[in-house]
Amino acid sequence: MTTPKLLNRLTFRQLQVFQAVYDRQSYSRAAERLGLTQPAVSAQIRQLEQALGQPLFKYAGKTLHVLPAADALAASARAIFGQVSRLQMTLSDMSGTISGELNLAAVSTAQYVVPHLLARFRAHYPNVRVRLRVCNRSQALERLADQRDDLVIMARVPEDRGLVFMPILDNEMVPVVWPGHPLLSAPSATLEDFARHYVLMREPGSGVRSAFEEVAADQDVHLAHCIELGTNEAIKQGVMAQLGVAVLPRLAVRLEIEAGLLETLALPGFPLRHSWCTVYPRERLPTPVTELFLRFVRQHLADFHDHFNTPPRPMPNHGVVCLPIGS
Repeated sequence: MTTPKLLNRLTFRQLQVFQAVYDRQSYSRAAERLGLTQPAVSAQIRQLEQALGQPLFKYAGKTLHVLPAADALAASARAIFGQVSRLQMTLSDMSGTISGELNLAAVSTAQYVVPHLLARFRAHYPNVRVRLRVCNRSQALERLADQRDDLVIMARVPEDRGLVFMPILDNEMVPVVWPGHPLLSAPSATLEDFARHYVLMREPGSGVRSAFEEVAADQDVHLAHCIELGTNEAIKQGVMAQLGVAVLPRLAVRLEIEAGLLETLALPGFPLRHSWCTVYPRERLPTPVTELFLRFVRQHLADFHDHFNTPPRPMPNHGVVCLPIGS
């Protein structure tokens, strides 16, 4: 078999630098990501272009433009790195120590669910390093478009054939008030009645806020009296303090409802129901660790549904010892 000429001209480091520039559309951001200087990144790209015999990027003013050769190389580089990751996973499996990295982003409503998934997963694969970034829906969509994470966990996934998603758990959003609120004794409270009170809401870009505003618009209800608070936790405390009323994920308030600190209010059109899903771009080949996590979640979906759809109780013991290996 003839050895391809490129085999002796390319290095993994060049491909790593190229991938960082390609993903971030910037030499400076790639340098920051890799811990290199910008001249070092430029030098690696120049060497790579010489080896390929074609330019990969060009600047027009301050804008970096991706050339056709870069698109072709990016597809090959993803396949190469995917194969290397699979080799590493195979070797780790052979030695009984599966390791790697899992980078997740999750919308803030999912923070009540994702840690439970991660705890069970790491109980089986303690050598996998996990990073979780919590953000609002708007930020999650940006991260998804920029392919910054292995997976994004969110509800209300955009209708896009370029996305691969898997529903994992229902996200019910319910109106909540403090105990003794006058609407609880109203014979047939409506969303219009609800909106006459101060309504506590997240910032623009929040998924809960967007879903709530869409329902209000459908029912022709004007949300005239809003107080913006930055987190679901702040909103929850605000309702308990009788600052206002709110619509929140049921899982965010289930402990307070069980304790009698909050009550749900029956309103037409509620609860709002969406599913939290794992999402990634179809063009991005999942890493072996990502595939392992998705398979693990699929296998344990019934357990998670049972846990979150019953009154609050401690999570069943799943063998987690919260100590680093070797401690």
